[in-house]
Amino acid sequence: MGSHISINNLETSLLGVGLYTPAEATAYTGIPATQIRRWLFGYTSGGKQYAGLWQPQLEGQATQALGFHDLLKIRFVHAFRRHGVSLQAIRRASAHAQELYNQPYPFTCKRFQTDGRSIFATVLEETGDDTLLDLVKKQYTFKQVTTPSLYRGIEYHNDTAQRWYPLSRNRRVVLDPARNFGKPVLTETGMTVDAIVSAWHGEGQDIKRVAALYEVPVAEVEAAIQFEQMHYS
Repeated sequence: MGSHISINNLETSLLGVGLYTPAEATAYTGIPATQIRRWLFGYTSGGKQYAGLWQPQLEGQATQALGFHDLLKIRFVHAFRRHGVSLQAIRRASAHAQELYNQPYPFTCKRFQTDGRSIFATVLEETGDDTLLDLVKKQYTFKQVTTPSLYRGIEYHNDTAQRWYPLSRNRRVVLDPARNFGKPVLTETGMTVDAIVSAWHGEGQDIKRVAALYEVPVAEVEAAIQFEQMHYS
């Protein structure tokens, strides 16, 4: 199962969707690629095939690929799984929230932060899934799982995530599905983080020289390096 994706034959409309391999998603989120594949593309267990938790954005257009909203949503799934919530409960909660919010990716909606607990309460009532007991009974627990850091840096329009600024203290690096297929770029110039970091390595890690070569502020080169060190170390 290769992680390489050819973008040459993808339609121009996908420029606003984002395009990531599982390996890239791992680099940006810290979630293992094996889990990402399992959640999005399904798995086989005991001779039975299980579908993914939701239909990936690029279904039918690119194999084993994530869109921007898939990338954000796996961070939320990871948070629930770390708390012990079953995949079946997450699947049902996602379906309920989609219907309630009329949004294909409801976990990333701001509304979910405030009333997602009631959605899981409905799933608990329907299924009796005891992995949800603590989450539903204790508001503090739900707030711990849906920590503000999950939403930090996400920019919204009409409660739909538009872009993600992954650095906690500045907005110099952005993942925007409308730019560079959603790969990390410098917000102001659009220069790819990969290009800046490659130049930094090639120029003996001389930040000022790279800034001069690309005619960008030193702070932007530093942000690109910070992003690489956060997500690839």
